[in-house]
Amino acid sequence: MFGGLIAYRATVVRADAVPGGGLTLALRSESVERERPQRKDSIAIDGVCLTVTAVAGDELSFDVVPETLACSTLGERAPGDIVNLEYALRLGERLGGHFVYGHVDAAAPVLARAPEGQGARMRIEIPRALARMIVPKAFVAVDGVSLTVAAAHDGWFEVALVPETIARTTLGERAPGERVNLEADPLARYGAGHARP
Repeated sequence: MFGGLIAYRATVVRADAVPGGGLTLALRSESVERERPQRKDSIAIDGVCLTVTAVAGDELSFDVVPETLACSTLGERAPGDIVNLEYALRLGERLGGHFVYGHVDAAAPVLARAPEGQGARMRIEIPRALARMIVPKAFVAVDGVSLTVAAAHDGWFEVALVPETIARTTLGERAPGERVNLEADPLARYGAGHARP
């Protein structure tokens, strides 16, 4: 379980395809020394919950199975890319975002981006299967970042990015045409009755 508040970023070191599908993903992050992750720990990478398979110095390795590649952007990552990294919540920690499972529903393209006040407004396509779950004032995790839906219409929704989010996460660099990982608010999911596509 995660909170959608991104404290760290990581750099992709390797993204090696494996026979039969899937890939091995290796990341480097300054967070490793501070957080001391172990094999078997859950860490969200761009909002996708993955299990640590190895820790070597400041590098973390993960196995990414075909199912995860099919519904996320992790298969598009290449060495040098920057990703959002969030460690699992610990009991007793303050929850400042919303509950994020790290079970990405779909990846969708950014349709538009424009400055707004001190921040920016980002418009993202709504995958059909999520249409009933993404509604104004509900939460949505975008690349693992907890955000409030500012507006929603047929086929798209918008989020308002504050300067802190722009500076601290990869959403500061996401441009129209790039795809992002989406996870609907769990309360909206259960309220809407998760319909199959």
